[in-house]
Amino acid sequence: MIRLLALIALLLAAPLAARESLGVYDGWAAFKDAKPLRCYAIAKAQGKVPAPAYATVSNWPERKVRGALHLVLSRAVADKAAVRLVVGDTRFTLVAKGRNAWATDVRQDAAIVAAMRSASRMSVSGGGLTDRYSLAGAATAIDAATVGCAKR
Repeated sequence: MIRLLALIALLLAAPLAARESLGVYDGWAAFKDAKPLRCYAIAKAQGKVPAPAYATVSNWPERKVRGALHLVLSRAVADKAAVRLVVGDTRFTLVAKGRNAWATDVRQDAAIVAAMRSASRMSVSGGGLTDRYSLAGAATAIDAATVGCAKR
């Protein structure tokens, strides 16, 4: 609960008029930004990490992007470092630069989101870091973000 409150406080530090809450679901929350139009599900990494780490699944309707994974890592990784995401029993190799990591392409994004819907935990590791996430509420937050940007 403290983790979720910290997440909400951080997100509310951004301009309030631009961000609309779409709901809080266990350890995940969903938000909508007006300009540019973007809806996303977000969670903070669990445990002690050197710097705040987050996982997001975003929709950018104007860019025709749906279900794009983005991770803000707890520490920077070296260029070309191998960064691996484990969702349940499924492993993915991500593209990473500095403190950011992404899926390699749209198909991998879809596979990751599908795995997130059926797993209870995920972790990302590489370059001396391991960030862990509970996936309780992730599917509902992802759905809320999808519906939030489907309304026009």
